[in-house]
Amino acid sequence: MLAAWLSICAAIWTQAAFASDLSTYLPKIAPADFFADADRIGPPQGDPPIAPVYRGDQLQGFVYLNSDLANSVGYSGKPIHVLVGIDPKGIIKGLKLVDHKEPIVLVGIPEARIVAAVNSLIGKDIRPVAQGTEHPPQVDIVSGATVTVLVMSDSIVRSATRLIRTGRVGGGEAPTAAALPPVIKTIDLEHSEIRDWTSLVGDGSVRHLQLTVGDVSQAFTKAGNTAAAQNPETSEPNDSFIDLYAALLTAPTIGRSLLGDEGYQRLMANLKPGQQAILVAGNGAYSFKGSAYVRGGIFDRIEILQDGSSTRFRDINHTRLGDLHAAGAPAFKEIGLFVTPLEFTLDPTQPWQLQLLVQRATGARDKAFLTFDLDYVLPDQYMRREQRAVTVPAKAAAPAPQAAAATAQAPGAEAEEPLWIRIWRSQPVKIGIVALALAALTAIFFFQNILVRRPVLHIWVRRAYLVFVLVWLGWYADAQLSVVNVVTFINALMTGFHWEFFLAAPLIFIVWAATAAALLFWGRGPFCGWLCPFGALQELTNTIAKWLKVPQITVPWGLHERLWPIKYIVFLGLFGLSLYSVDMAERFAEVEPFKTAIILKFARGWPFVLYAVALLVIGLFIERFFCRYLCPLGAALAIPGRMRTFEWLRRWQECGSPCQRCAKECPVQSIHPEGHINVNECIYCMHCQELYYDDHRCPHMIQVRLKREKFAAMSSPSMRSGGAGPKTVITHAGKPIPAAASTNPPSS
Repeated sequence: MLAAWLSICAAIWTQAAFASDLSTYLPKIAPADFFADADRIGPPQGDPPIAPVYRGDQLQGFVYLNSDLANSVGYSGKPIHVLVGIDPKGIIKGLKLVDHKEPIVLVGIPEARIVAAVNSLIGKDIRPVAQGTEHPPQVDIVSGATVTVLVMSDSIVRSATRLIRTGRVGGGEAPTAAALPPVIKTIDLEHSEIRDWTSLVGDGSVRHLQLTVGDVSQAFTKAGNTAAAQNPETSEPNDSFIDLYAALLTAPTIGRSLLGDEGYQRLMANLKPGQQAILVAGNGAYSFKGSAYVRGGIFDRIEILQDGSSTRFRDINHTRLGDLHAAGAPAFKEIGLFVTPLEFTLDPTQPWQLQLLVQRATGARDKAFLTFDLDYVLPDQYMRREQRAVTVPAKAAAPAPQAAAATAQAPGAEAEEPLWIRIWRSQPVKIGIVALALAALTAIFFFQNILVRRPVLHIWVRRAYLVFVLVWLGWYADAQLSVVNVVTFINALMTGFHWEFFLAAPLIFIVWAATAAALLFWGRGPFCGWLCPFGALQELTNTIAKWLKVPQITVPWGLHERLWPIKYIVFLGLFGLSLYSVDMAERFAEVEPFKTAIILKFARGWPFVLYAVALLVIGLFIERFFCRYLCPLGAALAIPGRMRTFEWLRRWQECGSPCQRCAKECPVQSIHPEGHINVNECIYCMHCQELYYDDHRCPHMIQVRLKREKFAAMSSPSMRSGGAGPKTVITHAGKPIPAAASTNPPSS
């Protein structure tokens, strides 16, 4: 609760200061760093702010912060802040890296090399890029810091493009209604048929880029890099370097043909408004995926370009495919389905390019880089043309209320909304499902006494919920919490809190809020025992192991109790490291196998997969081994969980002395031999509450049942008649004689 209030206060303070980030950095620079002979910087103006730079009274240009106008989140997951100087004509005049959290020092790359690479943008005229007549300028990639350099250059070019297109620099003008084309094109969603691979490639539905090893070597030679040209991937120049294919899956015919009807329907159901889906497939010696997405979550070898804007895909935008459904489609070594990020708008009816970044080693650690473009134009047969309605100019007539409402709902107006709001609006189904799941879990907890009295029902309800958490919440929705979230939250409270950063992931935010609230009622148990996808994976695999008669290991209590602190030590180590370097703490947070097993679904480098599988294998013999002894997130939740205000788990006086049944059957051994439950270790599976009410397993309840049965027997009608019982009848010579008469024989 205290942390929640602190975050609210911090959010209010920093939200007011968010627009002044530029003002924070301006005192640290000199005007001449951006414009020769400039002697002063004026106050920031506009929103996002840009600061005019003068020489005397003559305007030289403007300085702005790249992160104010474009997404600049890098390898570390934090924005890279660069001050950009741009003159009134739209030419970049100076750059200065002022703040970043990139872990580039971990691989020994000097910051000066990064800055030198990005400085190649100085002198570039961005107006042709903003007008869509030229591709964005490319910078020299620094080996080992590919993602960092690409993000910096992209954010600089995109931010400058935005300033020019909005008319703030470069003599650009904002688009007006008169400038809109009279005919608009959209994808024809009613045109749908199944076609084979040959016809799709033949008419351009699937575009192809083919390069041999010799082609790439010649390109490096023309670029003046003979060292790269003389170090080919194979000795034969005619060997395939890459056969790269790309297709727009949003078009029904293309999507159905390549994915099948079921795959296409599933794709369209998951797409957010404005998103497009692109298929990329490749064969050859060169991988278009590379390995950067495994380490940092970004596919650095491919980029989508359109009209001066560009985007790269992250691992959350990617789905790996095994094969294609189209008849005659070849087998591919790599097939990826990529969904465009929400912050990037790709017009599917206009030409776009898939740019391939080719890298070739020139030494032990040095690499050379080139780019090749695969141009894509959606064939006309997949598009529908509509005549735009003629509207009355604003000066000629006052807008009606309906027109004003339509204007407010126009795409341009929607684009002005904060990104997190658009993300929340685009995920109503997912948000609703999570809300229903949390409501169901709340009902389970509040009415637990009713549920645990029915052990079979309780077991299957719990298993079903864990399957939902693993499959839907974890593998499908990627809503796996991590200790990184805790470290990031604490760091944000200390350095500058922005709600937008946390609200940008709706499902993560909702689960975190629910977990924080649950700490006050039940401690860490609701998340660790019910909402953690990796915890669910451990428990379900252990359940299968028990069903297969895999022997279970009970850790001796003395050893078990001494292994508990390990996870707290791990958490404190990560927390202490985060005070020095958040990005370094995030790297060491790989002690959690969550990203490997849940987010990336084991599609990762073999050391990460081996580590995650090893933990799961140990968990087959020791239930929830990772949760018990290693999980830093569990430790982080257990610490504030001690503030809980309610005790929901019931105990009998006999629990622990002499009865040890609950302690021995607790799946994570969170019950001390003395009988009390350690809520810091309890996952709230409620097995002990099953036993609490079971009058055939709990000794206390067995005694209660026996007393009840004895009392019931004593209260029966036969016992109330004084014990006379039924009258006995003795037969003699076939005639019944009352027993009373037989006791008095006749006298002789």
